[in-house]
Amino acid sequence: MLSIIVISIAAFAAGAINSIAGGGTLISFPALVWIGRPVVVANATNTVAIWPGSFAGVIGFRREIASLDRWLYLLTIPALAGGITGAVLLLRTPEKTFAQLVPLLILAATILVAAQEAIAKRIPIFAAAHEKRSAGGIVFAFIFQFIVSVYGGYFGAGMGILMLAALGLIGLRDIHQMNGLKNLLAICINGVAAIYFAISHAVVWHDAGIMAIFSIIGGYAGARLAKRLGRRFVRGFVIVIGLTMSVALAIRH
Repeated sequence: MLSIIVISIAAFAAGAINSIAGGGTLISFPALVWIGRPVVVANATNTVAIWPGSFAGVIGFRREIASLDRWLYLLTIPALAGGITGAVLLLRTPEKTFAQLVPLLILAATILVAAQEAIAKRIPIFAAAHEKRSAGGIVFAFIFQFIVSVYGGYFGAGMGILMLAALGLIGLRDIHQMNGLKNLLAICINGVAAIYFAISHAVVWHDAGIMAIFSIIGGYAGARLAKRLGRRFVRGFVIVIGLTMSVALAIRH
């Protein structure tokens, strides 16, 4: 019962945080490891579990997504390709190796979350260079999205923040439009990865089912509260959790 409570709360928080800013995996993934799941299985299960939360986020930002330039939907192509590539790489990584990498990945993602404010401040400067949707800006968007998607399929913590930064670099300014598109791309990345993990029998379905329900609720709630809830508070909470879990998992392994 304690394990169910832990992963339910973690999934709700992850869904809400991913919908608003990104970084929710820093809460949901360590929760699965904490209840005793092997790290590779925990990562695969977490990917399946948080996937539905992205749908809820898209619904919450549906008006903003509808107002986007149509060419931006083509970013789903590198998202799908990168997501499956990352998923294949994960299941080809030895359990022991991934267990050693996990604390470093969580720490790196936490640092990325902490640096989000600095990144956001620089976005308008770079965005100005791409207001005309230059060919260079579009190529950059496709390449960067593929790289982020590979990382997302492999581990994923902080990938939402990377996508927000990239979307700002190609000229998007409305944070709610960016969040909506980010959630749409996350559906593609986590979707193909989740299918691959399921086919490979790397998912604990009991955990994934419970977490999926709460990630949907959290994702929708997060989108509804995006204009009211302070992103500074959310980011600070994720940073604290991320630093704590990276240290705890480093000591454990």
